[in-house]
Amino acid sequence: MRIPVANRIGGEGKGFEYILHRMNPERILIASEAVGLGRAALERAAHYGSDRVVFDRPIGKNQGIQHPLARSWIELEAANLMVLKAASRYDAHKSCAAEANAGKFLAGEACFNACRNAILTHGGMGYAKEYHVERYMREA
Repeated sequence: MRIPVANRIGGEGKGFEYILHRMNPERILIASEAVGLGRAALERAAHYGSDRVVFDRPIGKNQGIQHPLARSWIELEAANLMVLKAASRYDAHKSCAAEANAGKFLAGEACFNACRNAILTHGGMGYAKEYHVERYMREA
């Protein structure tokens, strides 16, 4: 298909580049949502770990609960930093494709891991709707 020069937006042959550039804010947005969802799951898990008492002791005092949640927190913070870097570069009108893609990847992985760890922290109750973490896992 030939488009008259008067009807073109931007330079000839640059359409695909424009499309990819315009997808960067969407990648940043999706990554931000994933970080937020992971943080919500992590918060639920931390509260449950503090509230659930077994053998006269909160389960959150056990390293088997603490370490996976700490790792999820680290992963979420690292992903968030990459997302913020991508957003900052986009706002400054700089190339941010690599950062946006990396942020989306890291945030997706971190979110999934945080949701999984939240379910595991809840044990059998991780599948109960009233604790919400099963929904977070589906959203991840």
